[in-house]
Amino acid sequence: MPVTSYALALGSNRRGLHGGPAQSVRAALAAIGGVVAVSAVIETVPVGPSQRRFANMAAIVETNEAPDALLARLKAIERGLGRRRGQRWGARVIDIDIILWSGGAWASPDLTIPHPAFRLRGFVLRPLAQIAPRWRDPVSGRTIRQLVAIDRAARTA
Repeated sequence: MPVTSYALALGSNRRGLHGGPAQSVRAALAAIGGVVAVSAVIETVPVGPSQRRFANMAAIVETNEAPDALLARLKAIERGLGRRRGQRWGARVIDIDIILWSGGAWASPDLTIPHPAFRLRGFVLRPLAQIAPRWRDPVSGRTIRQLVAIDRAARTA
């Protein structure tokens, strides 16, 4: 497969092997490799039952891996950093999601690109807009910058 780009979202709200949440997302990023752009780490309120604030960031990586192969590698990185499956939306050492792929849309039993919920998640959109504001969602046709504006308008309505 030729080299393609992926937009990833990384988040943490629990101490791990590398320290606090911000250090955990940076450690995950270092383990991924192929990074061509990275956002700032932002602190966000949790979604769901967790009480701890999250450290979130976005990255653009280049790789010749197919989406399913990259997903398997990302899950291995999560396990290596101490991620354990638990309560949905609960506290976690690290979470790495594939949000977009330069190949457009992708669907398999284990992975859907674009990420089905990313358009509704400011904690994904805001960091992604720092590094890829013109990247278009292949489903809606909107840019990340436009999706951020829609998200902000919805939160203030």
